[in-house]
Amino acid sequence: MTLKQVFADLHIHIGRTESGLPVKITGARQLTFDNILQEASDRKGIDLIGIIDAHSPPVQDEIARNLDRGRYVELSQGGFRFRETTVIPGTEIEVRGDGKGVAHLLAYFPTLDVMRRFSGWMARYVKNMQLSTQRFHGPIPALEDKVAELGGILIPAHVFTPFKSIYGTAADRMSDILNLERLSAVELGLSADSEMADQISELERFSFLTNSDAHSLPKIAREYNELMVAEPSFEELVKALHRQEGRQVTANYGLSPKLGKYHRTRCLNCEELLPSAEIRCRFCGSTKVVRGVMDRIEQIADQPSRHPAHRPPYVYQVPLEFIPKLGPKTLECLLGRFGTEMEILHRAPLSAISELAGEGIAHHIRLAREQRLEIEEGGGGTYGRVKTRKTR
Repeated sequence: MTLKQVFADLHIHIGRTESGLPVKITGARQLTFDNILQEASDRKGIDLIGIIDAHSPPVQDEIARNLDRGRYVELSQGGFRFRETTVIPGTEIEVRGDGKGVAHLLAYFPTLDVMRRFSGWMARYVKNMQLSTQRFHGPIPALEDKVAELGGILIPAHVFTPFKSIYGTAADRMSDILNLERLSAVELGLSADSEMADQISELERFSFLTNSDAHSLPKIAREYNELMVAEPSFEELVKALHRQEGRQVTANYGLSPKLGKYHRTRCLNCEELLPSAEIRCRFCGSTKVVRGVMDRIEQIADQPSRHPAHRPPYVYQVPLEFIPKLGPKTLECLLGRFGTEMEILHRAPLSAISELAGEGIAHHIRLAREQRLEIEEGGGGTYGRVKTRKTR
């Protein structure tokens, strides 16, 4: 069987249902299941997506209606096809480990029927099944067992962020909370990369994922993965994550960690970046300090960064929204010419981009492709930014 490379973003939230019911309170109203599919297929050029919040009963009703009328096609190997994009239904679950902080887990399932069965089971442990990322009031081993029983996969989400993640708030070691044998991969989050994560030995076995965690349509595919699979489907995704039969993650396209809003430790009072994971600001004395991912990893690292043989390259991805002076009108012009953001970022001739958008924008896209952009670091909830560089 011939394998091919596809782009995948597996962490996209739903803001509202088509009728306006809230799902992810912090998500945009336009972030409906169907709008996500249209954005991913027509504008982003993403082959495989994971839509979190498919556990929500009104969302499931929408999926069922679109399957019945043929807008989506359910695949025999799992997932739904819309035009050129396959979607895997998933959910984000909040768990608490041993009385410490909380962490988010992602679970994915092959079909709508299985997703509904999981939702029916989880409803006994969750207060509001309509809403996103609800607290699971049950034993974590029971959750792990149920996902496995239903043929789903479980992935810890944004594992280093200072809020609601395994290493950020819940534990120094993932194995203190989760059964590592039950996990299929690990999602890094916007403020970390493979070089940083591979300082923790228990992560060596896992494929890493870099996903957008999108809360609005433009954020889709700000981070994504390149997979080697036979086709975009649930079964092929599982094989790729477990590196079976030649399937694998062949590249992670993620933000430079410096662009992430939690990369560095920052004082929220005086907004100074701090050189280490301090709990009191050395500049103003405030205790309103958000610990950065870089400093947290330094605290818990148990080895020098050492990449296992299966680890693919981590390519610093700079979404078009970060390119200096690339406004909405210019972006629409580029999309009208080249079709999708993936085409602009990776394949469109720079000379043609320059003709449409100007030399400066083409120059920064070239620097992004070459991973030579200069970045001002982010932290404390503020994203980093790309510095403008003159053309030469």
